[in-house]
Amino acid sequence: MMLGNHGFMGAEFMWIFWILVIVGLVILIKWSVQQNKPVESRANESSLEILKKRYARGEIDKEEYEQKKKDLLS
Repeated sequence: MMLGNHGFMGAEFMWIFWILVIVGLVILIKWSVQQNKPVESRANESSLEILKKRYARGEIDKEEYEQKKKDLLS
């Protein structure tokens, strides 16, 4: 009979373990999503600064950079 009691407690601990695993995964996913959000300081950057950074990262070529720069400064 004592063995039956241990089995019941083992099942409770298994549930607690899986609940903790799920909660941990939710927290990890939320943290990961927050890390991928744009930094609030980007909102304070000028359009020209953002354009320069995009050009420096290679997201746009020189022609597109010059055209967008001309558009922004006009």
